[in-house]
Formats: sequence, C-alpha cells, structure tokens
Amino acid sequence: MSQGDSDVALKLLHTADWHLGMRFPSFSEEHQRTLMRARMDVLDSIFGAAESAGVDAVLCAGDLFDDPLPADPWWQGLLERLKARDWSQRPVFLLPGNHDPLTNKSVWASDHPFRRGLPDGVHVVDRDDFEAPLSDCGVLLAAPCRTRAGQSGLWKNLPRREAGDERIRVGMIHGQTTDIEGFQNTFPIPAEAAEDRGLDYLAIGDTHAFREVPPGAPVPTVYPSAPEPTKFGEQDAGYVALVFFPRNGRRALLRKERVGRWRWVERTVRSVADLRALGAEGDLATKVMRLHVELDATPPEYEAVEALLRTLGGTDATHGRVGVLQVDRSRLRLRTDDLEAAFDGLPDELAQVVARLQAQAESGGEDAEAAKRALYHLYRSVRGND
Repeated sequence: MSQGDSDVALKLLHTADWHLGMRFPSFSEEHQRTLMRARMDVLDSIFGAAESAGVDAVLCAGDLFDDPLPADPWWQGLLERLKARDWSQRPVFLLPGNHDPLTNKSVWASDHPFRRGLPDGVHVVDRDDFEAPLSDCGVLLAAPCRTRAGQSGLWKNLPRREAGDERIRVGMIHGQTTDIEGFQNTFPIPAEAAEDRGLDYLAIGDTHAFREVPPGAPVPTVYPSAPEPTKFGEQDAGYVALVFFPRNGRRALLRKERVGRWRWVERTVRSVADLRALGAEGDLATKVMRLHVELDATPPEYEAVEALLRTLGGTDATHGRVGVLQVDRSRLRLRTDDLEAAFDGLPDELAQVVARLQAQAESGGEDAEAAKRALYHLYRSVRGND
C-alpha cells in the first residue's frame, strides 16, 4: 500500500507487547541473554519504521515491560533509546498494560527515574480519561490498566463521539477481544466497542499475533503483534501496524510492517538425511528452533547425528548455524545390538564392563539409555575417535 502525503490526513505507528525484561528459563544462559536482548534491540527497528514512514505519532498499547517494576537495565535501556531521538514533532504514547499496570510503585509512577527522565514528546497514559491531540485533525483517547487482571472493559472509559465532532478519533486500550478462544475475561473488548465509542481506529494490545478483529469491520480494531515472539507456537508475530487515515474517506488503511528479527520454529527429523537437509537450509541464523530428533541410530548414525548437531548448535569454540537451538533428544536412541564386532579383542576386564553395559542397555530399565551412551563412548574410544 502506497500513501502519498497529500492523500493522508494522519499517519500512525501502532505497536504493543514488547515485554522488556521477559526471561526464557527453558533455554541455556547464553541463549536466554540472546532472546532477552532481542526484545530491546527490536525497538530500534520500531522507532526506525516510525521515522521512515513519517508517522505523526507512535502508539504503544501496553505490556511494554514484562513486570510493573522491571530491573534497572530494562527501563534504562528503553530510556536511552527514547532519548536518542527527537519526538517533539512525533509524540510517543506509552500505555500501561496488564503485565506492567499503572501503580504508585511501578515504573510508570511520577517519582520513578524512568518517568522523570522521559524526553519531551514521550507521554505516559496515566489517567482513565487520557486525551491528547494527534496532529491537527485527530485525538487520542486512552485508558491504562491499573491491575494485572480486571473484568471491566477499559473501552467504557473512552468517551463517545459528541455531535459535531469531526476529528479522527483513535482509541488505545489493552485487553482481550471476546472472540479469542478460551477468552479469560481480562479487560474484555467486545466487537462493538470501537463503533459504540464513535472511534475511527481502536489500537489494542495483549494477543501476540497480528490481528484485525474482526477482519474488514467498519472501524478497525487491531492487535499489532509482539515485535519479537515470546514462545513457540506464536503465529504472525514480529510486526507493527502502520495506520493511514485518508483525507477522502473515513476508514483507516493498514499496512503490516515487519520489524522482528527472530522466527520461532519447531522441526522434527527422523533420519541423518533429514538432519543434513535441515543444515543446508538458509536463514538459520535468524531462527529460534526446537529440534526433535526421532531416530533409532546405529553407532555410525549416532556419531553423524552428534556431529551435525554440533554444526547446527555450535560449541564453546564455534558459532552454530542456527541462531538459537534447543534439541529434544528424548527419542534419539542408540542401537547397541550390532556392537559385538567392534569390541572383539578387548582385554578381559574391559570386555566384562562392555558385557555389563550391554545387559543394562537391553534391560529397558531407567538406566538403559545411560548404558547405551556409555557403550557409544567406548565404541568411539576403540575406534580412536576420542
């Protein structure tokens, strides 16, 4: 979608759900740091997109921090990035969400150093009746979350359009639209909310996928997605919404703009050939991958699998081809039924160890896989690979 400046009355960038400070405990410490830093790094892409598109304002619709009182590096990092740009002609509006609600002890409190340090043009939505001009033809109406959960709809805090008000009216709240499967009644947003309030656009946050709810409605109600995914299974994350209000016509036009670097994927391989083919794919460096290896491997196959996994995931001394790799080996099983020839001629004492390990491996007990791995390492030693 191409919009010339003369055709557009108002341009906005709508983003949400940064979750700065979010932790990823199922990953290694190194990969946790990578994923946590990515949530801060993507802000440069978001703010850069706002400048490139020449928007009139940036709307940040909640859950910007993962906690109402984040550790210092997270609010300091955001503050540094906000101070690095001039927002005097392009205001930014920061909305407290249910993860980072507005309280007198939160990062949004008036006496917190983050709040005190915000540069001109950056505003916190800190009133239930928040209102601010958008350029010379629009108005922002917003209401913050004050708790982590609530059954009342924040949309009701947005005033209805009065007779004769011809401004472009934009609402911003955080919550769940009632069409979501398994809806939790957390700050609910019904389908009719935007029209009921006389809005031209309703900017929302909470769900991490890019969604217009419902698609094609007279007044767009939009989740812009989390700019970086937060877990496996999140679809359509990594975006912001660019919103254009045409001079002729009322309905806002949307452009889905990618800003995220990382794509989270799950893959399953069932042969050495599958694993080799995976390693030959492009764009692995920007993948967060959970790899399931399902294979009853002979010792040579097992050896090949381990070598390929080292190439994909890296070692202490080398970078891996996959940006962040998490391997599920629970269904990678070593076959030990054809190892006898490899152990022919061993000293009696070592041969007795091999016999005990083979019996343990064939028992199917809880230590069977450990016994198989021990046999594999003996196999490699005998072959001179260790």
